[in-house]
Amino acid sequence: MTVRTAELIMAIVLFVMSVGLMANVYFGDLVVGWIAGRGPGAGMWPFWLSLGMAGASLATIIRWFTGATPESRNTDPYIASETIFLVTVSAVSLLVMLILMNVIGTYFTLVIYMFFFVRILGNHSWFTTISMMLGTPLFVYLLFEVALTKYLPKGLPFFEELFLVVDNLRYEYFY
Repeated sequence: MTVRTAELIMAIVLFVMSVGLMANVYFGDLVVGWIAGRGPGAGMWPFWLSLGMAGASLATIIRWFTGATPESRNTDPYIASETIFLVTVSAVSLLVMLILMNVIGTYFTLVIYMFFFVRILGNHSWFTTISMMLGTPLFVYLLFEVALTKYLPKGLPFFEELFLVVDNLRYEYFY
């Protein structure tokens, strides 16, 4: 697919989605107009924003047909093969990460995930790799489990038992 084709497809998709949202708001339960004594209806912002998006998409389609922009004349490939490789590797690694979360838990999975991305794909130094491998799970733990008190998946019972030790130490010394 070329840059030219991608621009047209994106403009058409956004136009159709914008018109669909406008119709959904206008013919749905949301009020687009002004409600006396209360102000604008709940559908006013989505409707007018969708109308603006539809107008911008229509302008893009018109400019595409007239060849007014460099993108509308560009016949280069839209996505390079290196980019397709990186997107595929990222998607597969995210899938593996989600599967591993149920087996070894969030924090051990983050260690493996950060090693893969920082050291193997990014080819960064060992200092950077180890910093990210330890810093990311620590940050996530402090944010979710300590600050927000939202517990993330710990994996199989063996791994959950390991975190009970960490939680017991945390409660013993800090609370």
